[in-house]
Amino acid sequence: MNAPKLLLTLGLVTDIHYADAKPRINRYYRESLSKLEEAARVLRERKVALSVSLGDTIDAGEKADAATELEFLKRIDEVFMGMATERHYVLGNHCVATLKKQEFLATVHKRGKKRSFYSINRQGVHLVFLDACFRSDGVAYGDAPFKWHDTEIHLVQRMWLEEDLKKAKGPVIVFVHQRLDTPPENHYTIKSAPEVRRILEQSKKVSAVFMGHSHSNAQTTINGIPYLTLAAMVEGTGPENSGYSLLRIFDDGSIELEGFRKHSLHPAHTKRLQPTAFAEAL
Repeated sequence: MNAPKLLLTLGLVTDIHYADAKPRINRYYRESLSKLEEAARVLRERKVALSVSLGDTIDAGEKADAATELEFLKRIDEVFMGMATERHYVLGNHCVATLKKQEFLATVHKRGKKRSFYSINRQGVHLVFLDACFRSDGVAYGDAPFKWHDTEIHLVQRMWLEEDLKKAKGPVIVFVHQRLDTPPENHYTIKSAPEVRRILEQSKKVSAVFMGHSHSNAQTTINGIPYLTLAAMVEGTGPENSGYSLLRIFDDGSIELEGFRKHSLHPAHTKRLQPTAFAEAL
């Protein structure tokens, strides 16, 4: 049997929470800039094709106004651009606590991305970016007050996801900020998580789901699909408390995660993961 062919290499970070603000609850907001600089340098040397931030890229400073947060976003985007020319931002609750979604997206996507959830094809891999920054009643974060634990992937987005996966070719990687794998009573869990997982499972194309939000490394497998949560970059002081990863995706649907700093402690670090559902569909 031939060895699986490497299709795509990505750089992953999450929960940067950059702000020009004093540390609070073990979050060292200012240090995230230098932590990301290291990540960009290391992963650029590994020649990642593109990079993904899994949400909560920025946080509120002392002023907590839109103009200030847009400056934080521009500053972090300049550094993130050094990792790979193509970069993608999953929306997290802190990204749109002050900003509207379109303000955030227009700042980091110069050609203007109209939707906060979308998919792309790169080198034989289908990448899906979901947006769970909606209240249970369907109102988008940023358009109205919200509670961070009232998080939802609404029906319109679920219908779009189902149709998108029907047309997808090759391995599928899904990115979302909030958790799809935790129990319903957990504050980090997306309200419609069971429905979203059903859509992913029925496609028999999903190699892995990557998440942030809860700030710690975690891995679960549900009905053949690995769900991987990555540790936050903002937690803890000093470069040793950073975290970033290199993700390799192969043509047989398997993946490899090579973690750096705190991500080197991830349960999936340097292990080849083969989703059973994808393998059965080959």
